[in-house]
Amino acid sequence: MAALRGVPRAGRQLLSDASHCKPCLTSLQRCVSTDSTASPASTAKSAPVIPDIESDSGLAAPIVTRGDVRMVDPRKRASRRNYELPHERYRYHPPKYYRGPLHPVIPPKSSEPIARDFVPGPFNLPRLKQTYHSTINADIMTLMYLHKPPGTPDRPERIRLREWDDSSPYMENRPKRGPRGHEILFPMENNITWRNIPEIRAVHVATYTAKAKKNPDHLIVGRSVLQTITGVRPEITTTRSSVSHWGIIKGDRSGVKCTMRGNQAYEFIDKVVNLVFPKIKEWQGVKGTTGDGAGNISWGFDPQEMMYFPEVEANYSLYPSKMVPGCRIVLETTAKSDRHARILCSAIGIPFYGKLVD
Repeated sequence: MAALRGVPRAGRQLLSDASHCKPCLTSLQRCVSTDSTASPASTAKSAPVIPDIESDSGLAAPIVTRGDVRMVDPRKRASRRNYELPHERYRYHPPKYYRGPLHPVIPPKSSEPIARDFVPGPFNLPRLKQTYHSTINADIMTLMYLHKPPGTPDRPERIRLREWDDSSPYMENRPKRGPRGHEILFPMENNITWRNIPEIRAVHVATYTAKAKKNPDHLIVGRSVLQTITGVRPEITTTRSSVSHWGIIKGDRSGVKCTMRGNQAYEFIDKVVNLVFPKIKEWQGVKGTTGDGAGNISWGFDPQEMMYFPEVEANYSLYPSKMVPGCRIVLETTAKSDRHARILCSAIGIPFYGKLVD
């Protein structure tokens, strides 16, 4: 320091400026033409090394324990609040009823927390359900459109309940009788509009094994097969009545059943239409006479056709081949007649053959 004080003031300024200078980057010291003429050895030494893998990793982050998290008591936080939350009458209340898409006030979707029927989700969107809402929905409404010019009188409603005659005074105030030949009054088929387009409501799968009385392992195999192909835990069914010449006693465990609704039903039908039906040899389709008159279509699979399900086919060796049962499938729809249900099934990809009975 003493020697530096002896230097003139201008020299000390130059020395201090030189001590604060920093070396420039390699890319700024020379231009591209200079690098091209330089030797490869010097270029390799001066080029920066870029690692292929980052040295930092997310696994090196510190582990947060419960003691490190700051817990806040909601009651204390509410007591420190200087203002109250708005009362119930100032909050938004969704409408109670859905009055159609043209109404000015439409309730929110069930996936929104403010909805009255809030359901968490949807967590997945089945392909068949997306196809139904984007294509099949509009196609069915277009195919079933029935033009009615203004001023056309309505058709007289068909009388389905029979009235009593006046032959006895006890028949004066009796309720009307049902249709002749039927104990059940089936729903009436209305024209398809945007309000009642048929769709899938549920899918019921059931099996019946008569050998389960002697060997209960048939129920275990049938239950495992149904749970594998549906993803729903099935329940065991019992017989309703006794049949002596068949050796059936009321209350015996004889079958397995399960029900799928919502996205599970759409995924199951999509799997059956695109993966199972094409593998069945010389399969004509579903009989045109099937149906219960209320919009429900049913068909069945033989025991040898159960292996065509991808879940069973992948692990077919796990199931005893002689104990795998067949199953019957009931497709429950929102249609009011078998004709409308068949239109929905045909649009989905389920073919029908033979005489069609409405």
